[in-house]
Amino acid sequence: MPQPLPQLFIAPDLTEQTAEATVDAGVDYKTADWRKIVKQYTKPNRAKAIGQLCNTLIPYVVLWVVMFFTMTISWPLTIALAMFASLFLVRIFIIFHDCGHGSFFASKKANDILGFITGLCTLTPYRHWRWQHAVHHGCSGNLDERGIGDVWTMTVAEYLAAPWYIRLQYRFMRNPLVLFGLIPLGLFWVYQRFTYKKASKADKRSVYQMNLAIAIYVVVMSLIFGFWNFFWIQLAVSATCGGLGVWLFYVQHQFEDTYWSEGGTWDYTLSAMQGSSFYKLPAALNWFSGNIGYHHIHHLSSRIANYNLKACHEAESYFQQVPELTLRESLKSLHLRLWDEENKKLIRFRDLKGR
Repeated sequence: MPQPLPQLFIAPDLTEQTAEATVDAGVDYKTADWRKIVKQYTKPNRAKAIGQLCNTLIPYVVLWVVMFFTMTISWPLTIALAMFASLFLVRIFIIFHDCGHGSFFASKKANDILGFITGLCTLTPYRHWRWQHAVHHGCSGNLDERGIGDVWTMTVAEYLAAPWYIRLQYRFMRNPLVLFGLIPLGLFWVYQRFTYKKASKADKRSVYQMNLAIAIYVVVMSLIFGFWNFFWIQLAVSATCGGLGVWLFYVQHQFEDTYWSEGGTWDYTLSAMQGSSFYKLPAALNWFSGNIGYHHIHHLSSRIANYNLKACHEAESYFQQVPELTLRESLKSLHLRLWDEENKKLIRFRDLKGR
């Protein structure tokens, strides 16, 4: 049974190794090789990358400055600005995420430096996270490889066979208030301060380095804002950004007709095309979320930077034959809890009645 830890945002990139998975013969592939198409979009664009840095990091810093001056005027206004800043922090996390995949800049060094800086903004150790997220890309939808970099998901058989305390723990972890409220704060503020036992020495060292950088950040910001002023602002920013980020990650894989399969029959392409949604968001939300709604494209090739995902999706009709979720439809995913292996879909707890 996978570890019941909130490893929700937990890419070296495994796409190249796993992309050679056999294509299921029952699926109508309209191109001889989708890899040739996505390869056109894997080349980083320096102008787009720099432009994205300017329209993301600068507003985020400016909002912190404005919050400093509003503290003596109106605390509700300060907190409101903090929640607005969290939208830019979501976009910063997408940049951090692309750096981890080596897709944001062509230069590995540039990606690593920017990855550390944006990691500090999001309180996330760059190398350690990169390794854990790579596991997610290498086995997303594989029932035999759950536990690292995913949302804890039990099958119906596992749940029915589990002792009462495991069921209780699972129900607690899958409660929306916990999953999108407590877990994000615990993940970014506490969990990521520790190393994972399977991580390499270099990856573990990145956690210690980030912890030191965060300590310096807290001291400096406390001297500027005052500790408790900084604490409450950072709490509002982290809680809002974390909740939104976890929701995006969750809904992109946890929808009714998603894809899960045993290791022997697991397929990389099907995992990307059927197990990753196309989250069709309003334009503004799509901008703040860095196009991550085109998640099927991202899982086909994580070497595609966020600023190229939309163009790749629109380049081939095959890419558009994926589970499409609107904002309203995605809310149904809040009630889905267990993978029904017989019917190949996620179900609610109340669907267990009679079993």
